Amino acid sequence: MLKLDNVSVKYGSFTAVHDINIEVNAGEIVVLLGSNGAGKSTTFRAISGLNKPSTGEIIFEGKNLNKSSADQTVAWGIGQCPEGRKLFHAMSVEENLRMGAYVHRRKKDQIKHSLEHVYELFPILKDKRHDPAGSLSGGQQQMVAIGRALMSKPKLMLLDEPSIGLAPLVVEQMFEVIQKINKEGTTILLAEQNANAALKIADKGYVFENGTIVLKGTSAELFANDEVRKAYIGA
Repeated sequence: MLKLDNVSVKYGSFTAVHDINIEVNAGEIVVLLGSNGAGKSTTFRAISGLNKPSTGEIIFEGKNLNKSSADQTVAWGIGQCPEGRKLFHAMSVEENLRMGAYVHRRKKDQIKHSLEHVYELFPILKDKRHDPAGSLSGGQQQMVAIGRALMSKPKLMLLDEPSIGLAPLVVEQMFEVIQKINKEGTTILLAEQNANAALKIADKGYVFENGTIVLKGTSAELFANDEVRKAYIGA
């Protein structure tokens, strides 16, 4: 479904991501592990069309994304839930969700169906749909951010640090929802520092350090790797 072939991304003269190779097959949950600044978010921005690769190719379902705009990648089926949620705090929960369906704004029946789906996944959001998004707890705001990404009906969802800043119980609930979204047919590319939680649901993963991929393997292989356990699991 998605392939990054020797992709590098620069900010000015600084190379933030250097010659990475990633493959995501339809139906998988794939995790990118790494600390802050390792290159995970830059990789997501390149896939989404927000940053252009300086070298290499990004291919999604046979389409070259190197020169595509962000709105075009959404229309083609890539939705992103960014790190930090990036909600419109003064707008209501439902207004934030509807913003995620902007590329389908003329398809009112589809938007209604998508809203119902989000409210089924996150019932608390239906209760709070008229409340300002900024008044919600951190966990509830993360639900809005994931729901907003779902509103575009993505084939591939990019989830950037969805567990950051959340209580352990909320993190567990969030990963259960991510699994459910995947089982319903959405492929997931997940960037996480919480390796313990992410590897439990992922099919495979890639470990980032200083803008390069230093390790890859199945979730079982990475979970059993001593270096990964020491750096990200604390064992």
